[in-house]
Amino acid sequence: MKIEKVIDKLQHRKPSILGYKDFFKSAVLLPLININGETHILFEVRSLKLRRQPGDICFPGGRIDTNDPTPRAAALRETTEELGIPEGEIADVLPLDYIVSDFGRIVYPFVGEITTNHSFELNKDEVEDIFTVPLDFFLTTTPEIHYVSMQITPDSDFPYASIIGGKDYDWQVHRMEEMFYYYEGRVIWGLTAKIIAHFIELLESE
Repeated sequence: MKIEKVIDKLQHRKPSILGYKDFFKSAVLLPLININGETHILFEVRSLKLRRQPGDICFPGGRIDTNDPTPRAAALRETTEELGIPEGEIADVLPLDYIVSDFGRIVYPFVGEITTNHSFELNKDEVEDIFTVPLDFFLTTTPEIHYVSMQITPDSDFPYASIIGGKDYDWQVHRMEEMFYYYEGRVIWGLTAKIIAHFIELLESE
């Protein structure tokens, strides 16, 4: 193939994330709610019936379906399904930075205001409970930071003979930062805590 044809083939394409089609894509909503004139963040407690992360604290959200026209639409659909409120009671939905993980996952977070009169019909198959935390708590609280180290272990049929160093190859150990917020006996950590920290950073930026 001539260089001219290579250039012609590539010059109009828009770059994306390598392997994008194979990523697991989800969207979540960081819900703001007014309680007695004070801004709160609403959280869900995942149903104890769920196989993955039962009882964990999270935001409304879930997998982006093929029928969802955008990640924003997916976040709204999941929120209405889980909290039992109409989409019209969610206002000013704005995007935060999306997250690309080393585990083949992309998460699109959004922030929005829930304007309902606080009457929720929880989907008990997914949501055990809900609670709120004043925004001021996160504005004045620094999360605890802890680390998780993950060692790479190749499969038994890995072709060591094909790489320099063979079985003595210097694999890099992945060290992952985990944030923890503690509020009235609740532990908010993992991806949810990272989204909160990012949100607070945006609020505090000049």
